[in-house]
Amino acid sequence: MAAPNLLRHAPRNLTRRLLLKSIALTASAAGLPSWIRASQLDLGSRLSFSGADSLRAHALGRGLLYGAAVNPALLDLDGLAAGNTADPYTQLVVSQANILVAENAMKWAALRPTPTTFNFAPADRLLRFAALAGQRVRGHNLCWHEALPDWFKTVATRDNARSLLVEHIQTVAGRYKGQLHSWDVVNEAVEPKDGRPDGLRNSPWLGLVGPDYIELALQTAAAADPGARLVYNDYGIELDTAEQIAKRGQVMMLLRRLKARNIPIHAVGIQSHLRAVGPQPGIGLQSFIRDVRKLGLDAYITELDVNTRGLEGGPEAQDYAVAQIYRNYLGLVVPEPNVPVVLTWGITAAHTWLNESREEWARREDGFRQHPLPFDDDYRPTPAFAALRNAIDSARPLAAAPVQTAPQVDSNTLYRPFRVQGSPSTAPPPSTLPPTPQLQ
Repeated sequence: MAAPNLLRHAPRNLTRRLLLKSIALTASAAGLPSWIRASQLDLGSRLSFSGADSLRAHALGRGLLYGAAVNPALLDLDGLAAGNTADPYTQLVVSQANILVAENAMKWAALRPTPTTFNFAPADRLLRFAALAGQRVRGHNLCWHEALPDWFKTVATRDNARSLLVEHIQTVAGRYKGQLHSWDVVNEAVEPKDGRPDGLRNSPWLGLVGPDYIELALQTAAAADPGARLVYNDYGIELDTAEQIAKRGQVMMLLRRLKARNIPIHAVGIQSHLRAVGPQPGIGLQSFIRDVRKLGLDAYITELDVNTRGLEGGPEAQDYAVAQIYRNYLGLVVPEPNVPVVLTWGITAAHTWLNESREEWARREDGFRQHPLPFDDDYRPTPAFAALRNAIDSARPLAAAPVQTAPQVDSNTLYRPFRVQGSPSTAPPPSTLPPTPQLQ
């Protein structure tokens, strides 16, 4: 077995001691499982990943949507339209994904340069690209406490915040009516550490509009784009740690409140920003996904990647650890019948927030770049690619999965107590339930 080329990926300031340590750790992984070894292109193999061997083809054959977050500015739209793009990022996105989501282009800060104007150019670019490539698109996101434009702090008040939110959703979701697979309507609204009995985050939207802003956003989105799947999206609910168990319970409580009030919602997004070091997802997440199905909801894996900060070893050691996490995690969640969508947060290490961020939690102490995704800096498949493709193959039949009939939900059971702070035991009187808009 040839030695891996660690020097090509090494940072310039890497010390000899760290480099030798990385080589030693990589050598210790020489006995990799066969499914990992087959994908180590630097070790002399040639793994096919295009055409029928692509993630896109394998997902399509199993009734699953696989996709990735992308930066529309990096996509060669003109080349794709002309049928002659040579851009490796564009080629990778087209060949591997059957659903895309904008990493930033559909957030408030990108769309709203001023309180009275919208910039739809990057989002429109993504829609045109996906149409040419025969791909679906997810919208991300319509309501979040982050990525707000600078003007929001001085313009938004308790008097106008409700109308700002409604106008934004009507304008944005309405512009793309009938064109999107789904919308992350509300993002990251739960934070138990903020101490509220309802588990909600003390966000600008909560302070300016009140706790019903979530219901308002979902109702407005449903009216603006009745054909889109509406999603509540959150992070930090994957592990069986005390903190994440508590947050999972608060998210479940929110979903039950929404269902009890007949608020339109179709899925919960599980972001899945995992870590190579520390606790890993387990039976608690699987039980959560099954409980979500009992509510008649799907669970989408929306932002999968693996942060390798704190993991010792160079690129090959990273690849091994990340692939194992992909394999274990996807083997846990993808077999569930209400998990029809899996997206990675990016597709290549060449363009990932974990390598672009300057935050301490994203930077490796040894200076090596992170390998969190199915493809590396050179657009070649990593072992995580093999793990992802194998998970798709093992979890779905060769024919498209049959349509699952949503369970009938008894609204009287949605307020039964369960073990989480603030869990309601009785339903509110009917007069307090907000009206549900009649959709045409």
